[in-house]
Amino acid sequence: MLPVLLNFKIFHVYTMGVFLALAFFWGCFLIWRLVRLSSFKEDDMFDALFNSLLAGLFGGRLVYVILNFKDFGFDILKFILVNGYPGFSLYGMLGAFFLTLYLWANAKKVKFSEMVDYYIPSVLLAIAIGKLGGFFSGAEAGTKTGFFLSIKYTALSGMRHLTPLYESILFFLSSFIAYRLLFETRKEHYKKGFVFKYFLFSQGLIYFLFDNLKEYRLYFLGRSFNQIVSLVLVLTFGIYFLYYFRSLIGKRANHFKNFVVHYVKKTVKNFHQKSKNPHRG
Repeated sequence: MLPVLLNFKIFHVYTMGVFLALAFFWGCFLIWRLVRLSSFKEDDMFDALFNSLLAGLFGGRLVYVILNFKDFGFDILKFILVNGYPGFSLYGMLGAFFLTLYLWANAKKVKFSEMVDYYIPSVLLAIAIGKLGGFFSGAEAGTKTGFFLSIKYTALSGMRHLTPLYESILFFLSSFIAYRLLFETRKEHYKKGFVFKYFLFSQGLIYFLFDNLKEYRLYFLGRSFNQIVSLVLVLTFGIYFLYYFRSLIGKRANHFKNFVVHYVKKTVKNFHQKSKNPHRG
């Protein structure tokens, strides 16, 4: 892995820092492209974005410190010195980000469900790029494995799963799906806020699937914090989507049932005909 991308005598350029900068740039660019298609003002949307980002960084750090309180205690310097005591909770960041966005929308008398969808493809894209940075820098590592798709980390023993790379690929795919869903929502094929709900489901699903393959995990009361939150998201919005698409699911189920019934009747009919007129040798 490559923690330091460029090593100058005066300073170092860290791989993770470069990828975080790329995530910020491309995330902002995609938001700008999408907001131009809406009736929202660019200045307002970016004000909301920057305020929510700051809150997200604080929330992500706060949750991480709380979950690792034995290592931090009430030492404010450890909380502030991220380089010396690194660590953020992605769920903490997302929770604070969207809470601030919700409060901003209420203060501006804007419907949260209408504006939040425009941020989702960018958020997923930023997470995907960040996960890619975690893979190349070695900031995130998978558990030991004998699987042929594996990698060796300098600071860890044994071959490891490509967990952050897998997550990155799925987040890129999820970003593309959210992008397409946003345009379907603009055509009123889905309700406002549908893309946000899709984000919560996909985020939970990806994290739930790969949490056991991560070397570094956050724990709450002896359980994986990310897995607990992810399971809640997957169950909650999985049930929501089943209810939302209940009529479509019902129609497909009826079509399948009719197909099976028709096939069975046809098979039984053919069997009876053959039994009445057996072939003679």
